[in-house]
Amino acid sequence: MPVTVLLVDDEPLVRAGLRAVLDAQSDIEVVGEAGDGAAVIPLVRQLRPDVVAMDVRMPLMDGIEATRVVLRTVPDPPKILVVTTFENDEYVYEALRAGADGFLLKRARPAEIVNAVRLVAEGESLLFPAAVRQLAAEYGTSKARAAMELASLTEREEAVLRLMARGLSNAEIAAKLVVGVETVKSHVSAILAKLGARDRTQAVIAAYESGFVAPS
Repeated sequence: MPVTVLLVDDEPLVRAGLRAVLDAQSDIEVVGEAGDGAAVIPLVRQLRPDVVAMDVRMPLMDGIEATRVVLRTVPDPPKILVVTTFENDEYVYEALRAGADGFLLKRARPAEIVNAVRLVAEGESLLFPAAVRQLAAEYGTSKARAAMELASLTEREEAVLRLMARGLSNAEIAAKLVVGVETVKSHVSAILAKLGARDRTQAVIAAYESGFVAPS
């Protein structure tokens, strides 16, 4: 089955460009478009896309609020890929904190766009650029540090989280630590549970905000 995608951007030319790139792939299908975040909920419920490629800045409802609403109201919500013009945009960071799963620049090359959709759909790696890591570190709080300490991660879980923060997939982490992929999946699940994180992105944000991992 192809990965299904809903495009949400207030610029028709951006949507047309993304559609052209994605529909050219045999394993990806664009199933719908919207010009504002306010239109996302009914379309997500109707089309059940695997991935929503969402502009972060839109006039009626921006991508941050649309992300929050989707994750709060839609059972088994889709993955959300934030699409933006600037990689150091604080809106992007807020969207990731709200629960978005990845990040894509509008100027990205076609191969990068396709790879981003596939990565987000698989849910086993992160699109978390250096600029956003720096923002996360700057937003660090004593509350985040206390929560990380309270999580009491094991030594192996700490190692896995550091590699997650570098954007490695489960398979890449397994190769790095010389363990099986299923073992890594178990560690990831434990990390998410201990941190109270919805997904890998939220866990990595916690790692940077707490100072557990420093931006490189």
